[in-house]
Amino acid sequence: MLYPLRFKPIYQYRLWGGSKLRDILGKKDAPDMTGESWEISGVEDNQSVVKEGFLEGNDLQELIEVYMGDLVGDAVYEKHGTEFPLLIKLIDAHDVLSVQVHPDDALAAQRHHAYGKTEMWHVIQADPGSVIYTGFNREISREDFLTHVEQKKVQEVLNIESVKAGDAFFIPAGRVHATGAGILFAEIQQTSDITYRIFDWNRLEKNGRPRTLHTDLAIDAIDFKHYPSYRTDYPASTNRPSPIITCPYFAVNLIWFCRPVERDYVDIDSFIVFICIQGSFLLNYGEDNPMLVKTGHTILLPAIFKDVTLEPRGDTRVLEVYIDNRQPSTTI
Repeated sequence: MLYPLRFKPIYQYRLWGGSKLRDILGKKDAPDMTGESWEISGVEDNQSVVKEGFLEGNDLQELIEVYMGDLVGDAVYEKHGTEFPLLIKLIDAHDVLSVQVHPDDALAAQRHHAYGKTEMWHVIQADPGSVIYTGFNREISREDFLTHVEQKKVQEVLNIESVKAGDAFFIPAGRVHATGAGILFAEIQQTSDITYRIFDWNRLEKNGRPRTLHTDLAIDAIDFKHYPSYRTDYPASTNRPSPIITCPYFAVNLIWFCRPVERDYVDIDSFIVFICIQGSFLLNYGEDNPMLVKTGHTILLPAIFKDVTLEPRGDTRVLEVYIDNRQPSTTI
């Protein structure tokens, strides 16, 4: 029988990585300069592998091939087959990330026969003065933007947002963005590893060479519109889910609780992902032995489980992620 699944983290070295995954989220085996922990991944050549239980050692694609809709939901399986539709990451930006953009589904399908990349960031911890760059600070033309790229002055036209723990930012495909230094955050995104790097603050790789830029590819992917707000505001309710974002690719709620919370997923034909970002809780899912979920743990709850109870041990915060199949979807 299926059970809530925890996977072995896939650690990714990054030039800008730090030690917060180890120090704050309890991932003691994370090497120095780990920038990303891929918590649940169906990306080719980076398939998540089950950490414990009788399915230990099986990868995510193998599980979907066997359990199909029981694992991911019938509607999700019908749309995506054996490809898991989300990539769940925990990211430690010790240094500023490159300015980048991701293509939408149409452009990614045309160029790469892949899905595009829409994502959402939820800030777990931020050093004083930390910022992110998202969108533009004014109306800008394609030509004006290219001029700033050529002059290495891209930062002059970027919108800058100060950040603190609990802030959320929805970043649709096409939005230019970068994470500033000193931020630990969860990233929920489409299963895609397509990134067009535009500017990297004139940094050098380990070999002493500048990082490769993809301006020619990026220019057709960028949304040049200026928007009045780039933050994702949401109600910070306690002891019940607070909706952060619902889009065609994922829905994300924050559960901030200090007493048991019952969750009914009978109307959700999807897997559920729990990302524990503070505290710990017991996941009661109908078996005699509930699962203990600690800070830094990410759990995949198979779609067959419709009634669960989250029992906190102190003040706890959890991101709840699933596919809202009432939203229109895109196929490639």
